Amino acid sequence: MPMKIKTKHPASRKTQKQKKDTKSHSRAQRAVTKHGAGAVPLQHIPWHTIALEELNPLLQRQFVVGQEIMLARVLLKKGCIVPEHSHHNEQLTYILDGALKFWIDGKEIVVHAGEVLCIPAHMPHKAEAVEDTVDLDVFTPPRADWINRTDQYLRGDK
Repeated sequence: MPMKIKTKHPASRKTQKQKKDTKSHSRAQRAVTKHGAGAVPLQHIPWHTIALEELNPLLQRQFVVGQEIMLARVLLKKGCIVPEHSHHNEQLTYILDGALKFWIDGKEIVVHAGEVLCIPAHMPHKAEAVEDTVDLDVFTPPRADWINRTDQYLRGDK
């Protein structure tokens, strides 16, 4: 006697996209529940209202911090070097103007205006401004060393 395999009706099967959307929605719901509506106040902050912090003669920055994310606007003069470092934060670097050369994961990568570099947590990296550059860096979680000003690797003559 042949063995019968029970299958669901094709109309009742979820597509991969539907499963992904459901999973994404569940994650978003957990995030809302975890943080509670209104737990972090809404912020609207024009960049011109944040003082530029001069870290060294070639490097300035401003940043805004949320509960679990940080956005930094970084201004680098041509020749500015950000020494090799790593951190437990994920980082997205978006170049608004100029270009940065990165030494990362055994490669040299030049990131130009309009391009993004996604840097995983704990990955050592170094950068040099190949021209005057404005970049936006997003970190999650926020960089405690930047907030507490214990980021000595960026300060001084570079």
